Amino acid sequence: MKTSTSIKEIMSVDFKVIGVNEQLKKAADILFSQKFKHLPVLQKGKLVGIISKTDIKRMSFADELGEDEFEADSAIFKMLTVGQVMINKPFTLNIDASVKDAAKILSEKEFRAIPILENEKVVGMVTTKDLIKYLVTLL
Repeated sequence: MKTSTSIKEIMSVDFKVIGVNEQLKKAADILFSQKFKHLPVLQKGKLVGIISKTDIKRMSFADELGEDEFEADSAIFKMLTVGQVMINKPFTLNIDASVKDAAKILSEKEFRAIPILENEKVVGMVTTKDLIKYLVTLL
């Protein structure tokens, strides 16, 4: 197995970002209406956090309220900003990192996604799914 494969070869370049001051509702709309599970959070163009579908689900009353969930969730999501719910200072990798570096972090830290930076700008995301797809090609 190649251990020096560049992260560039497996990272997703099709990703969305969101601003730290956006309503949580906007993040929820993106995460639940599109294929994305994680959004890098930016402030003045710099990565300051990451928010995921799981983070949003934790804020939801879906299991408690049944059919009225959407009204309650919508009200909560409009009151909160992305910055109030996101994970601050997410772990990142530089564009020069290897797949092995990403695999080690994803397995040891139990993260599901890592933003990839080049000159402090988010240029990609590596997820556990990306890593599994890569490993399947090697088998």
